Amino acid sequence: MALQHVIPAADLSEHPSTTAATEPDGSPRDGPGLAGWRPGVRYGALGLPLAFVALPLYIVLPDHYAREFGIPLATLGAVLLGARAFDAVADPLIGRAADRLLAGGARRAWWAIAMAALVLAIGFAALFFPPVEDRSALLVWCALALAVTYLGYSGVSVIHQSWGARLGGDAPQRARIVAWREGLALAGVLVASVLPSVAGLAVTVGVLAALLFFAVLCLRAAPQPAASAVVAAHLPMLLPFATPAFRRLLAVYLVNGIASAVPATLVLFFIRDRLQAPAYEPLFLASYFAAGALSIPLWVRAVRWVGLERAWLLGMGLTIAVFSWATLLGAGDVLAYTAVCALSGVALGADLTLPSAILAGVIQRAGHGEQAEGAYFGWWNFATKLNLALAAGVALPALAWFGYEPGSRSPQALAALTAAYCMLPCLLKLAAAALLHTLLIRNLREPQ
Repeated sequence: MALQHVIPAADLSEHPSTTAATEPDGSPRDGPGLAGWRPGVRYGALGLPLAFVALPLYIVLPDHYAREFGIPLATLGAVLLGARAFDAVADPLIGRAADRLLAGGARRAWWAIAMAALVLAIGFAALFFPPVEDRSALLVWCALALAVTYLGYSGVSVIHQSWGARLGGDAPQRARIVAWREGLALAGVLVASVLPSVAGLAVTVGVLAALLFFAVLCLRAAPQPAASAVVAAHLPMLLPFATPAFRRLLAVYLVNGIASAVPATLVLFFIRDRLQAPAYEPLFLASYFAAGALSIPLWVRAVRWVGLERAWLLGMGLTIAVFSWATLLGAGDVLAYTAVCALSGVALGADLTLPSAILAGVIQRAGHGEQAEGAYFGWWNFATKLNLALAAGVALPALAWFGYEPGSRSPQALAALTAAYCMLPCLLKLAAAALLHTLLIRNLREPQ
């Protein structure tokens, strides 16, 4: 699939003028554009290696340390919880730094991204190739390498997201900007879902370094937000929480994010022990992420029909239906689970594209455009990391408590795994959908 077809070029050219800033009342004003597919790829390319990192960190890593090094799930969950909590706390500080960098112009922000990308590559390599074998030393190494990797990852992602938010625009345009970033991110996930099992972790690390280098070079030629006349250092760190719309959106995002993070943490265990189909892991993961990438243009179109919030609600409903079906699956249900992966991948397209586009609109309407995007996305990423920390720190020890360990095939263990992987996400998605309807959809006051 050609990258320019992730979001058709015709869609991008329909709004040739993309805003980089807003008027005092929050309405968009003219700025650099994203006309054509080349600017979209140049901006969005960095999403590819970032997602390439995310899949091994959040899905492969727990399984790798449990099976290769014999780390108990409860202990591993505690390490992941601590490392991710540390990373989450750093995100608001990184967001403040991003605002200062972008206030001085895109060139300063680009150099910061380049340095953070180097830190990310070094930490990622250290994480999967520890020089120690003792279990205690291995846990310390894992925690330190995770901290370094997460800091590099957060530095790149928060500045990159803030860069995109400063390009501004109306709701469909904001959705397209996010769609380029997340569509190329899904391309990275597709590669990462296959490469470790096919070529090994050493090749995976080398490919990541090359992708980071290429993507950073692409960003240098991407549409650039203008320098800000507002000194970001004078803005309070808690500024986003003074915006009621942000508080409401964050509540929905937190609950929905936990619902997505739990199955992401447990998917390999479900495939290997519930379905007993480890040979089909590449097929399942590729079906999920390919469907997500292909669905993104559909969700961008849906924004024109029903708006950002209602389109997101449709995605949540699809997830609930699909994971309810997954509770019925058992050993050997390869075809049915492939369909589950594809349909839940379509729902993934909504989760990846729409919330960040809603956030960009919240920033614009609050009058904080070209001032505090980093502060908003810093807290936004804090929420994302908190979701992942809770998923690993709660789901893994809970499974161990109910008698599940990797390789378990007892009815009790498999029932616990199915409940955690399928039923818990459904309940959380229902809660998120209720919050979305109550807090956002009912509070719509103007066209998005």
